[in-house]
Amino acid sequence: MAYRAPVAEFQFILDHVVGLDEVVATDRFSEATPDVTRAILDGAGRLCDDVLAPLQRPGDLHPARLENGVVRTSPGYAEGYRAIAEGGWVALSAPAEHGGMGLPTALSTAVNDMMSGACLSLQLNPLLTQGQIEALSHHASDEIRALYLPKLIAGDWSGTMNLTEPQAGSDVGALKTRAVPNGDGTYAVTGQKIYITWGDADFMENVVHLVLARLPDAPAGTRGISLFLVPRNLPDAEGRPGVANRVKVVSLEHKLGLHGSPTAVMEFDGATGWMVGQPNKGMAAMFTMMNNARLGVGVQGVGVAEAAFQQALAYAADRRQGPTPLGDGGILGHADVRRMLAGMKAEIFAARAIALSCAVAADMGTATGEADWTARAAFLTPIAKAWGTEVGMEVAQQGVQVHGGMGFIEETGAAQYLRDVRVTAIYEGTNGIQAMDLVGRKLADGGDVAWRLLEEVEQTAEAARGVFPDLAVEVWTAAEALRDTTEWMLAREMTDRFAGAVPFLRAWARVLGAQLHLAAALAEGGSGPRSALARVFIRRLLPEHVSALAAARAGADDLYALSDADLGA
Repeated sequence: MAYRAPVAEFQFILDHVVGLDEVVATDRFSEATPDVTRAILDGAGRLCDDVLAPLQRPGDLHPARLENGVVRTSPGYAEGYRAIAEGGWVALSAPAEHGGMGLPTALSTAVNDMMSGACLSLQLNPLLTQGQIEALSHHASDEIRALYLPKLIAGDWSGTMNLTEPQAGSDVGALKTRAVPNGDGTYAVTGQKIYITWGDADFMENVVHLVLARLPDAPAGTRGISLFLVPRNLPDAEGRPGVANRVKVVSLEHKLGLHGSPTAVMEFDGATGWMVGQPNKGMAAMFTMMNNARLGVGVQGVGVAEAAFQQALAYAADRRQGPTPLGDGGILGHADVRRMLAGMKAEIFAARAIALSCAVAADMGTATGEADWTARAAFLTPIAKAWGTEVGMEVAQQGVQVHGGMGFIEETGAAQYLRDVRVTAIYEGTNGIQAMDLVGRKLADGGDVAWRLLEEVEQTAEAARGVFPDLAVEVWTAAEALRDTTEWMLAREMTDRFAGAVPFLRAWARVLGAQLHLAAALAEGGSGPRSALARVFIRRLLPEHVSALAAARAGADDLYALSDADLGA
């Protein structure tokens, strides 16, 4: 079965679960009317179904390669990317003053979800460009914005982020790339960066790199990092890509998955660059791009989960293997297979709705300038990123299981989803780092945002008592347990918080997912498939919050009671 974009699902969630109407009611996003939203979702669905989904397998079977210094991309990718660019899909949420549409992040998040399900390897390219547009819009000079943003927004040029070095992964402060002033306002950037997604492509007019580097007199650590814009080709007086800059692809990584997406080792050898933002303030500027990408990576996981689920469902409907309670039809009639598929579908809805809730909060912060909305979006971002990618891995793994032995055979394509999605839990700060961010920075307000979110969960449970009394009690009880553990976290030292951060984030995802399922069931009217799916999530998946919270409160002593030698080091 070919991937089909779940357009109606997005429409329902935006209309009835996460409150897009509140965003559209603002002056900033008043043009995102219901008609515009429907047209955007329908158009993106057609692009994904007809153009991008057919590129999923060719990209895996015919990977990008480096040939005489040129990155040769997978068959059909040039045409697929041109359809993305010419359709304006890079520009959805980009600033209108530079050629973008200025539409809500919630809409671009939905489109990125669909595109990820259709062909994640190709979708990575415009996602990174969108993040670079965001960073330049906030931090670049007027001159840089005027030259680069129209090209990036039109999709003529693409953007990358260059952080990681062989000795500097999550510890970005250990980077060694340097930038020396040329005396004319430009800098000579020298160093090597690794893991650079879409570091080059044979179909791009120009590739624009954002590079973290140190000035000669920079202090040590992250306090001494600056950000530089380094184009592959130096623009001429008319803004066209001119002579080649001193930057090249040294090699392409051989990866577990995402074979259609070239991941490059980049060499900067005195390359000409321009500073973005202030000296030694590069991390603040780069974090703008990274935060944009974190929500985007979260829905990459959800999109791949959707595709893996669709394929597993189609296989289960056709595969005959013994009698079932529903007769001699497909294995979909077997209780255990049905358990897996129902759980997959319930997980996807919850993760998708959390991500769209985060996007709506970000839009409201942009539209109103209210700190509460911005703080809400910040709190939800690590949950949306980590949980969306965890769901991607779990659903893809279950998809292989539904296929049985055929899932382990590459020809079915089921294993590709698992291989492709695995890296999303590492991208843009590993999921462990996301969880530590949740228990650290995101609780630095004393729990204010957490208490507001839990109050909303309990309000939803109260509203559901008359229709779903049993489910409402379970959701309410889970919210109270999460409240107790959040208070425990606030009273502990950071090492204890970090030791339980991952299960703590998991518990938040379970409770928020239950609330959103309950809201969907209420919007449906109390009976129907969404109500049935809410029961699956709340009765079968929500109970995991109990063990997650127990692990969250275990502290760190037992972990450090094991010496390095005890662990076998």
